[in-house]
Amino acid sequence: MRIRIVDAFTDRPFAGNPAAVCVLDGPEWPEERWMRRVAAEVNLSETAYVRALPGGGWALRWFTPTEEANLCGHATLATVHALRADGLVEAGAWAAFESMSGTLLARPEPDGSITLDFPANPPVAAAVPPGLAEALGAEILAAYDTGALGDLVVVLKSEHTVRGLRPDLNAVATLPVRGVIATAGADDPAGPYQFVSRFFGPACGIPEDPVTGSAHTALAPYWAERLGSLTLTGYQASPRGGSVTCELKGGRVLLSGRAVTVLEGVLSPSAAS
Repeated sequence: MRIRIVDAFTDRPFAGNPAAVCVLDGPEWPEERWMRRVAAEVNLSETAYVRALPGGGWALRWFTPTEEANLCGHATLATVHALRADGLVEAGAWAAFESMSGTLLARPEPDGSITLDFPANPPVAAAVPPGLAEALGAEILAAYDTGALGDLVVVLKSEHTVRGLRPDLNAVATLPVRGVIATAGADDPAGPYQFVSRFFGPACGIPEDPVTGSAHTALAPYWAERLGSLTLTGYQASPRGGSVTCELKGGRVLLSGRAVTVLEGVLSPSAAS
């Protein structure tokens, strides 16, 4: 079975967020235990499995090294990049993906970028969990629950603060959330991005995710309301870094970015079943 590693939300190798992609041949999912073991072996933040549906469209699942994910932006973008490389999706046309988060749409663009149509997750004000400020090592101005997304957004005072975080990941892992999204406005709002973020998810096997598409389904509504614009660009300031262009459309968020294949291989016969 063929497997690829694709760097998502970047236009150059070894940046953005790497995801593994397996385009499956059969009409059914492989054994879930096998999918989990491959994801653990690859040990990236997500491994995506995609298969064609008999009536058209695709079925898509994502696994972290330790659990199945409800929603993943960068691995979806990586999947569309792989399908386009194989000639299985067409530039300019929407492709539908059935997932644990409902039907997701994605469109390869003629310029090489990819647009994802995801449900928005507007954050709701929440209490700051005890000990979180100490775990992050920074003052928290406000906290927000993201509902079905399962993350906690925390607002910090500056871009410099977000970039300089060195959290106690063992402490963050004790929180009853999928991950913590730390964010602040850009130092230069007129620059190439309007807000920054970082994502820490040690409880689900992701100490720090390089670029988190799903997090921007909450960040985009939050910053759109405060900055007065429905179209924004976020920069995820992890060591790898990556940009996500966001456009709010009703209860949906269009996320756009690029991807690069950096590795292609084949699972050995003993591991492929």
